[in-house]
Amino acid sequence: MVQEEPQAAGQVKLVVDTNIVFSAVLNSSSTIARILIGGRRHFKFYSCEFLRTELLRHRPKLLKLTKLTGNELDEVIEKVTGNITFINESLLSTKLILDTEKRMTGNDLKDVPFVALATNRKAKLWTGDKALAKGLATSHPRMVVSTMTLLLHLKELER
Repeated sequence: MVQEEPQAAGQVKLVVDTNIVFSAVLNSSSTIARILIGGRRHFKFYSCEFLRTELLRHRPKLLKLTKLTGNELDEVIEKVTGNITFINESLLSTKLILDTEKRMTGNDLKDVPFVALATNRKAKLWTGDKALAKGLATSHPRMVVSTMTLLLHLKELER
């Protein structure tokens, strides 16, 4: 079982998936990036170690798309992921992973660790993947949260 980390009172727990972080890296002044970089007072961000693997695997593409130098890209990635607590998905129980796989039939299996982590953390899953969100609407009806919902929540909290 994964050890729970302390969180500030009132913080909303969010598991951040790969497409959210990639969006923030590709546009570091976007709403998504602003929430990831500036939202730590109101949100407790988690993600899977697999996300780091994906960032490394897609580094050449990120360099090409952002037109940043290697050092600049590293700085952006550090800034965007700096408030995320990374959890090694191998620490999640096999039963949880298998149950999640069963409930996610028809979805991309790369998303299983993120959904399982959200279940483990009793957190919302922040994803921009419309197919994943639609697929989870039945098996996990209240799990997925949109960027717009988070932005509205953040604006309300900052009043």
